[in-house]
This record gives sequence, C-alpha cells and structure tokens, in this order.
Amino acid sequence: MSIAREGFPHILGLLGLAGLLLALGLPWLAAVFLVLGLFTTFFFRDPDRQVLQDPGLVVSPADGKVVQVVPAPAGNPLGEGAWLISIFLSVFDVHVNRAPIGGRIAAVAYHKGEFLPAFDDKASLRNEQNTVTIEDGDARVVFKQIAGLIARRIVFWKHVDDSVSRGERVGLIKFGSRVDVFLASGARVRVAVGDRVRGGASVLAERP
Repeated sequence: MSIAREGFPHILGLLGLAGLLLALGLPWLAAVFLVLGLFTTFFFRDPDRQVLQDPGLVVSPADGKVVQVVPAPAGNPLGEGAWLISIFLSVFDVHVNRAPIGGRIAAVAYHKGEFLPAFDDKASLRNEQNTVTIEDGDARVVFKQIAGLIARRIVFWKHVDDSVSRGERVGLIKFGSRVDVFLASGARVRVAVGDRVRGGASVLAERP
C-alpha cells in the first residue's frame, strides 16, 4: 500500500527519534515514538480504489461516516433545492481526498477559521476550510475540505482549470476532519446518516 507523500516528514521524524532514544538507552520511550511512527504510517496510507465508471454517479470524496444528509442551507453555492452531505473522518480513516465527479476545477477558495471538532455541524461554517467547485458541462458539484480539532493543515494538489477524473486523488486533510458535499437540485441521494463511505468507491448520489 502506498503512503501519501505529505506523511513522510512525520513518519521519518518519529521513527528517527525512536532510533535515537533507543541508542541513548531509553527503550521504553523509544517504544512510544515507534508506536506513534507506525500509527502515523497507517494514518497516511493511500490505497488504490476501484472507481465506478458510470458518468451519472457522484462518488464520495472521502472515507468516513455520513453524519448529515439535509437540504443545503440558504446561501449555499448551488442554490435553492441543493443537498448537503457531510462526512466525518476519524483519525482511523484514510484522509486522502478524491474528486466526486470528473470535469474541470472551476474554483478553489481557501478560508481561515476556527478548529472546532469536525463532528460538530458548526464546523461547516466556522472552521478552516477549502471549497472546491468541479464543473462537467452544465453540472456542478461543490465539496469542502474542513479542518477539525486536531487537523491543522488542508492540502489540495490541483488548481483552477485543471481537469480531473472521477475518483482521482486531489488532496488530503491531516489528522481528523470533515468533508461537506453540495449536490444540485434534482440529485438522487443514495446514502443516509450513519452509512460508512469510501473515497472514490462509494456512491453518494446520481446526478440530475
């Protein structure tokens, strides 16, 4: 299994410190940092996924648990009748994010903010976040990478006007987070609160 490149500084630092402590004759302390290094390796895992090829499907941009499926609030980026699906990522989930549909990156907007727990619905409005709009012809899907209480860095590898394929890796959020997905009016939602989803592999909805 591959590891996201952003994880290597953390992994090598922890494992290097474990080796140094062992050399200094502090095996118990070294063991603590060894365990932390192994867990960090696990956290930054980046498994391959079998992406469904039906162009009418919207796939999950993240691994995690669906914590909200509601009509999107007023002022949302897709207007009246849109849906909002929120996914909570614990520290045990894969944190690499993927494109929910194929198309063109139409907009990327980063906003500084707070670091409320990611499972708190207020996090969608108040936390540090990165909002991405993908267009495919007349269709648009918007998703937000939202930092959490522990997560303090959002990574997005793409730029405006880049083309992406559905399920393609586009970024990650470090150490616990939330992803919100906005679907246009007429989308047929295929998940419910409590469902577990996998980035690039689980279907969130069918496009109008």
